[in-house]
This record gives sequence, structure tokens and C-alpha cells, in this order.
Amino acid sequence: RRNKYATVIDEDDFQKGMHKAQVLDVRPKNQFDRGHILGARSMPLTFLRQQMGELRPDLPVYLYDEGMTLSTQAAAYLGKRGFDKVYILKDGYAKWSGKTKKAKYAD
Repeated sequence: RRNKYATVIDEDDFQKGMHKAQVLDVRPKNQFDRGHILGARSMPLTFLRQQMGELRPDLPVYLYDEGMTLSTQAAAYLGKRGFDKVYILKDGYAKWSGKTKKAKYAD
């Protein structure tokens, strides 16, 4: 299912393309606040349906979560709605070694 709607890319490719893409962290907000990829936007999978209008179908969407489970669900959801440039970070945030950011008041 994952390969039907998205391309899994490694960290190098993710970093190369993320400046021209919509980078979405689909983990719950509290996990995002504890640390996320610099430049990513928090869009928890549970709120994706309500926030769909904020996304541009003409731009690539880069997804990640702790592993790849939530990203796969998000990719399928987006793919069924006409998003054809969807990418998932291989191994997710857990293995990310690039720049990160924490919320000021994360618990």
C-alpha cells in the first residue's frame, strides 16, 4: 500500500528536496513539541482531514513520523485525494540526524 501512493526516500534525498516541499510531521502534537525536523509543520494524522485545505496539491509533500506507520496512512489518504508527489522519510524521525527544533515549552 505504501508504494502505491508514496515514494520512500532516505535522509539524504529528504534533506535535498525538503526546501521545495511541504514537510509534514504527522505524529501527535506533544511528540512534535518534544522535537521535530527543522522547517516541518505539525499536522497530526488525526487532524489531516480538517487541515487538507492548507496543503497545495501541486507541491511535493514530505511526510514523517517516528517510524513509517502514520506516514503510510497519511500518504494513502493524500494519494486518494489527488496528491501525486508524496514522499515518506525512510525509518522516520527516530533515525533522523539532520537539524531539529524543540518547542520552547515542551513537556
